[in-house]
Amino acid sequence: MRIARSGAGVILLFLLVAAVVLVVVELGKGAVGYGSETVANPCHTRSFAGSGIDATVQRVVLDGLDGAACRLGTSREALVLSLSKGSGFPHRHFDRATVEKALRAGMLTAIDRAEQRGDIPSFLAPLVRQAVQSLSLDQLLRGAFGL
Repeated sequence: MRIARSGAGVILLFLLVAAVVLVVVELGKGAVGYGSETVANPCHTRSFAGSGIDATVQRVVLDGLDGAACRLGTSREALVLSLSKGSGFPHRHFDRATVEKALRAGMLTAIDRAEQRGDIPSFLAPLVRQAVQSLSLDQLLRGAFGL
């Protein structure tokens, strides 16, 4: 009986030491600052990694959302949360027409930049612009969130 209690004590001591070591290692890796990152300013240009069609589409959509968020004076993340249905996140003080105008302007600017970078071929850019100008806000959002 005494050996069983002694074995349990050793295991308990081992687990306690392991827990302390784990906490020290995580603190050493920066756990204190976890979750305290600041949200990027949508009015400043961001760099995007990747290549190919998928990366280009993502870059244009994210750049367009940044442009819209900048025009509205909010973050890209807050804008996206406010657009998703059922999120419970309020639209702040923007009406639908204001958001639609900002999104279209942001997407058109993003398309211009993508064309200048050579990400979108010059012959294709007018077609993409026309789609952004003619699609409804709901269609644009479904396409953007579908990516």
